[in-house]
Amino acid sequence: LRADMIEGFNLLRRHIDALGARWGLLSERAFKEGLRSLVEREFGFRVERWVRWDGEGYVHGHPSDVDVDIAVHDEKIILVEIKSHVSRPDVSTFKRKAEFYERIEGRKPDRLIIVTPYADENALETAKQLQIEVYTGV
Repeated sequence: LRADMIEGFNLLRRHIDALGARWGLLSERAFKEGLRSLVEREFGFRVERWVRWDGEGYVHGHPSDVDVDIAVHDEKIILVEIKSHVSRPDVSTFKRKAEFYERIEGRKPDRLIIVTPYADENALETAKQLQIEVYTGV
């Protein structure tokens, strides 16, 4: 009976974890779309999603697509990362995305911006060192 209960609780925990992960993805997607719309409508920026194949694995450590949002205004290129939560590795990955963008497009972005409702303290420190602006509520 005890083994059955433990197995049942483990199954329940896996289902709750899966629902939480799915909710996080859905809420982050809604957050991104809302912010993208606001930036376009209120500030007159053109926002587009930039996606390129990184065959050598520079950004993520293995071959994969690299995507980042780009805001363009008065010929200035601003790379924007919108996430529901930012940690130190997220900041480092964003910096590599910016470097990858520069290699592919031949143009250095004018600004790097992360928008998030929550950023870890060490993420904020890393962003400052890498000259990445972070806009956060916490």
